[in-house]
Amino acid sequence: MGFAVWIDAENGLAWAQGTHEYRPMGSAVIASTDQFRHRDFRSRRRPPAHLRHSFVGFFGSLEEVNVKLLQHKSPGEWRRRATPAHLL
Repeated sequence: MGFAVWIDAENGLAWAQGTHEYRPMGSAVIASTDQFRHRDFRSRRRPPAHLRHSFVGFFGSLEEVNVKLLQHKSPGEWRRRATPAHLL
């Protein structure tokens, strides 16, 4: 299991998409100052297209994502880049 994460700095949101080869979790959206939980994920939810250049990376667990969210107090502190093609 892994998680792709986007930061919507303009709206103060964090998006995550569970990436698993056999059983996708879907996506979740929270305030960038909050923490992700497994129950936040919905299989039909997708990160919006306007976040194409707001990708911040892949993480191995929700715990790892949540630690990074705690370390980056402001959404503007993240280094954002283009979303990898296989996630579009």
